[in-house]
Amino acid sequence: MPIRGVAILGSTGSIGCNTLRVIESLGGDHFRVVALGAGRNLAKLADQVVAHRPVLVSVETEESVEQLRHELTLRNVPLPRILSGQEGLVEIATTSAADSVVSATVGAVGFVPTLRALEAGKRVLLANKETLVMAGELMTRAAEKSGAELLPIDSEHNALHQCLRGEKRSEVRRIILTASGGPFRTRDGAAMGAATVGEAMQHPTWNMGAKITIDSATLMNKGLEVIEARWLFGFGPDEISIVVHPESIVHSMIELIDGSVIGQMGVTDMRHAIQYALTYPERCKSILPPLDLTRLATLHFEPPDLERFPCISLAYRALRAGGTLPAAMNAANEEAVHAFIDERIGFSDIPHVIDSVMKSHKQADAATLEGILQADGDGRSAARAVIDRISRHAHTGTAA
Repeated sequence: MPIRGVAILGSTGSIGCNTLRVIESLGGDHFRVVALGAGRNLAKLADQVVAHRPVLVSVETEESVEQLRHELTLRNVPLPRILSGQEGLVEIATTSAADSVVSATVGAVGFVPTLRALEAGKRVLLANKETLVMAGELMTRAAEKSGAELLPIDSEHNALHQCLRGEKRSEVRRIILTASGGPFRTRDGAAMGAATVGEAMQHPTWNMGAKITIDSATLMNKGLEVIEARWLFGFGPDEISIVVHPESIVHSMIELIDGSVIGQMGVTDMRHAIQYALTYPERCKSILPPLDLTRLATLHFEPPDLERFPCISLAYRALRAGGTLPAAMNAANEEAVHAFIDERIGFSDIPHVIDSVMKSHKQADAATLEGILQADGDGRSAARAVIDRISRHAHTGTAA
């Protein structure tokens, strides 16, 4: 396998850091880190620059450019070219030095850079599910036109990619996404309504960033993954199922037309999915321990409770409606999650905000970048209005 140049959008986050760990474990004969895009964690980014010597780096703000330059000067390393803002992320995503682009930013910030990477014909390793939720038609069309390859890093979709490998589409009845159920899998509805941010952040099996952890608590992450799966694999909403599997050992499954079920199993470590996507279609030895089946006591599977976790139904509704509704839904979810983390709204207010935005959204065609960005902006404005109303009523003690 020739040495591939890798650019990482979101290098200081969980997926970005694990990608660098995988590259280090594979050795310098396979990959070279050529570009890193990050936000405000400049100390960690500086460590990554020292370790991997990329030629191009991007940070969130112009002020951060000077701060990073100072950090690197103190460490006495050659300075890469340092950019900022979305323009910087786009340049990271399209640099000619990169064969593969890891899209690991959180939320809509990764939308345009990921689209530009696909338009440039890059191999895109996708961990940012929001990009396909917002603009699946636009993304897949860009990939088809340029010949770009889109490979999932999300453990569930990565598992589906492995299960579908070599299978005929006509022989697959449905795909099955597994969900851990999050920290509130067994909590009743009333108790969930009073959940604190700290409780929602206690994911039982995965260690992730704040936004995706809250999405896992509401099970909106699974709803987003349903929409993502539609665009990655071409299955309709009635051919995509969710099953709760608290052990997180079976990462996803496919059901064939003869009733056979094929599942992908593995340890709960994102490095497996990242390495699979990086080295595909080859497989390389991993430093991760193998799954020891003899130590698994039992594996449990149960249907999701749609009454306690209404975000799943909201996502299916958006997928069936199509157009710009998924982009508005995603924007509303991001705003609601951040408001919950800031303790401006309660946990059960999150689906209420999303539902309100979806009901008021003016449906439009999702085939253009401008239309998607308009829906994203409108969704955020509408969500903020609902959040402000909930917050005001909470402080005055009246009903929203």
